[in-house]
Amino acid sequence: MTNTDNGGSQWSRITVKIGSNVLTRPDGTLDITRMSAIVDQVAQLRRMGVEVTMVSSGAMACGRGLMRGRCDERQLDAVAARQLYSAVGQAQLMRRYCDFFADHGMACGQVLTTKASLGTRAHYLNQKRCMEVMLEHGVIPIVNENDTISVTELMFTDNDELSGLVAAMMGAQALVILSNVDGVYDGNPADPASHVIATIDPRRRLADTSFIQQSKSSFGRGGMATKYGIARKVASEGIAVAIANGRRTDILLHVARGDRSVPYTLFAPSARPVSSLKKWIAHSEGFAKGEIHINAGACQALLGTGRATSVLPVGVTAVEGDFKRDDIVRVIGPDGAVVAYGRVACDSAKARATAGQQGARPLIHYDYLYID
Repeated sequence: MTNTDNGGSQWSRITVKIGSNVLTRPDGTLDITRMSAIVDQVAQLRRMGVEVTMVSSGAMACGRGLMRGRCDERQLDAVAARQLYSAVGQAQLMRRYCDFFADHGMACGQVLTTKASLGTRAHYLNQKRCMEVMLEHGVIPIVNENDTISVTELMFTDNDELSGLVAAMMGAQALVILSNVDGVYDGNPADPASHVIATIDPRRRLADTSFIQQSKSSFGRGGMATKYGIARKVASEGIAVAIANGRRTDILLHVARGDRSVPYTLFAPSARPVSSLKKWIAHSEGFAKGEIHINAGACQALLGTGRATSVLPVGVTAVEGDFKRDDIVRVIGPDGAVVAYGRVACDSAKARATAGQQGARPLIHYDYLYID
């Protein structure tokens, strides 16, 4: 439904993720022309009354271009190259963004984050407050992972994962993922007979996903498989997700207005959005400190009844890990698969002590449980 209060935009608050392959030339350097065009579109959305939070790649491309001829990339390992290029490139990237937005009389601000810094609810809310203040004062937040200090095991999978978390954090109505393809295809994208799927219901898995490319992009860490997974997850939380080609003219405006004359894939938002707390839990699987294993009956109660159900000690068969109260834990079914994530109501010692007991307080209350 179109919101006429926002210049024809369907939404009043969105998150836009700009991929490496959108901002990077074939030689690995920054595509200034494309970057300027995207800023023009974001500025137009702001003039339409839409609040925009950006998640932007491109620091590596900037750094690589600036360091060309100054160092031998062959002598750098992957971690050193990422740290060097992102350290040099992030400043240049933000300078470009600041200059382009200044041409529209607008201000933007840098928000660097790490996966580890969002691992607790307090840190997560502090990051959210920072960006809320920026939006309140007309400043466009531009978020990126701080690759200078992120280590491999504590990194986001890619900026697709980070953008999903930011969209949920900011209460966005939509997440637009700009890539170098038109969306999700119903077959091999290289096959002329294949077409972009216009709309996907996140509750249903595609019958055939073998054609969704597992390979990563030329300059980024992600690929379409990651985008598809993140899009389904975010849409199931009640946030619309569009995967679109960032190289198409005015693509952000077409998507915001619901204009289907250009191809893109829309993941329809769930009609039952989850709470902000559950959104945080949904994106906190990487921070899980332990596991609670449940039996078949407890698993059926969580997945099959359609009613709000907590994780009760009577259905627990094992507790693994060393965790404290309010930590995030995985809930594991009898087949070893992850059933849910939740914020646990006690420490691991008490969880082990009460496992299998009837009448004990829930280990994870339904309000703090996200079913995967």
